[in-house]
Amino acid sequence: MAATHEVTNQVPPFVGHDVYGSDPVLTEAVGRWGGSPPSAGADLTVLGRRAGSAEADELSQRANRNTPRLVTHDRWGHRVDEVEFDPAWHDLMRVATEAGLTGVPWSEPEDSGAHVRRAAGFVTWSQVEAGHICPITMTNAAVPALRHSPELAAMWEPKLTARAYDFGLRPVAEKAGAIAGMGMTEKQGGSDVRANRTRAVATDGGPLTGRTYRLTGHKWFCSAPMSDVFLVLAQTDGADGSPSCFLVPRVLEDGSRNTFALQRLKDKLGDRANASSEVELDGTWGALVGDEGRGVRTIIDMVAMTRLDCVLGSAATTRAALTRAVHHARHRQAFGATLIDQPLMRAVLTDLSLESEAATLLGMRLAHAIDAGDTDLARLGVAVGKYWVCKRTPTLVAEALECLGGNGFVEENGMARHYRQAPLNSIWEGSGNVNALDVLRAIGRQPASLMALLKEASTARGQLTDLDAALDALEAEVAGLAGLSEAEAAMGARGLVERLCLTLQGALMVQHSPAPVAEAFVRSRLGDAHGHGVGTLEPGLVTLAGDLAIERAAVA
Repeated sequence: MAATHEVTNQVPPFVGHDVYGSDPVLTEAVGRWGGSPPSAGADLTVLGRRAGSAEADELSQRANRNTPRLVTHDRWGHRVDEVEFDPAWHDLMRVATEAGLTGVPWSEPEDSGAHVRRAAGFVTWSQVEAGHICPITMTNAAVPALRHSPELAAMWEPKLTARAYDFGLRPVAEKAGAIAGMGMTEKQGGSDVRANRTRAVATDGGPLTGRTYRLTGHKWFCSAPMSDVFLVLAQTDGADGSPSCFLVPRVLEDGSRNTFALQRLKDKLGDRANASSEVELDGTWGALVGDEGRGVRTIIDMVAMTRLDCVLGSAATTRAALTRAVHHARHRQAFGATLIDQPLMRAVLTDLSLESEAATLLGMRLAHAIDAGDTDLARLGVAVGKYWVCKRTPTLVAEALECLGGNGFVEENGMARHYRQAPLNSIWEGSGNVNALDVLRAIGRQPASLMALLKEASTARGQLTDLDAALDALEAEVAGLAGLSEAEAAMGARGLVERLCLTLQGALMVQHSPAPVAEAFVRSRLGDAHGHGVGTLEPGLVTLAGDLAIERAAVA
């Protein structure tokens, strides 16, 4: 081989650390809200070390490099509609299910911190590879929807919440564990699921438990089509145009295959390790979940959980990109000094660290609200968090990627994958406008949710003048909504949601983060000590909080 120059000033591999144990926001949240089962910390530490291992890094690369392949027919011409995955995908899924991320909290209702610990594990393992987390999220979220039909829940819930990954199409009774997907949107409807045209016709009996229907229609986005069971929306004849919710298994109770024709896999910007498909339903068996014509209401609880995972997943993506940026800056030399010692780089990393901490803290607080049964805070808090945390993620990840320069732009460093993934959660389960309008509806129809959010934020009153001023302005703004027309309120919805989220994040930081970090966040996000871009903190705030904020963003 030809001789080459000596390789110097390259950053060591980003492996060999504890993703959970190195994140003080997660460990502090679990200590604060996660209950006290003896194995909780130990289980999360095991998961955190695995997430930071070279093996996990290799699995993530393989699962994204060798993307899913649709197999519509076998060699004899029989329709099979299966998806083939690299073995790395199955390894990632197995770790997630065995860690209880698919729904263990639902099987342990007496555990006061189960959702918090699941959230901590979710943030930890999501940083390895976000694509396979999609079916993990849907499996966890399907449980509260299925509980609208106790007979169906009794059959499926033990499988969905099991710590067992059992891939393969077999009847539910033969499965050690099951994975759930969903098919809500259609070509003509998108987020407007009430515009769906899939039809459901009631039948007498059939190879399913419950009230049986046959479904005919086309689903434009069916995520994780290799799953065992799906929740889908369809129109019935007696429901006045309001859709109903149906459980659609891939394999029926008698062992026969349900009609579930996969038309194609979507070629997506990110989330490439996960399969998303178009699916044709043609006389497909389905069982009604909940009441006829109440499909949207039936899936509301499911949407609440998937949206919470959007917040947690976006916080995880931001954290994953940030820790890589800090790692790079600690080891890379430029212009005669290590990058992390360069003043402007410190300003950028401090700014990113503040927002990453606020995002993770908000997600963990909302998980605690689920555990505590605080449905009012969860209702509005999840909606504002879904809007703002998810929307900020692409900007933050882009800045973290830029910290690596050209090295961040190539696939082998992992940052390109995080960047492609960053927009997803802002789109999934309702894009920005849908979430902003949902917040307006919640404020108008469920005023207790607004009161709960303001009460949580007001707990931090009297400690920072910028926070107090933001709270005063926010209370005046929401009081003034009553005097606005519907169009005026809608046009201002995005700004209102942004202020709601930032004020809540600031209050949580004041209550639970180190004082310098909290002050820097509040003064920069709620005061005037920040410009329009990342890294434009007032220099005094970098001096105040930089060392501590960056240290909390680093991995050991």
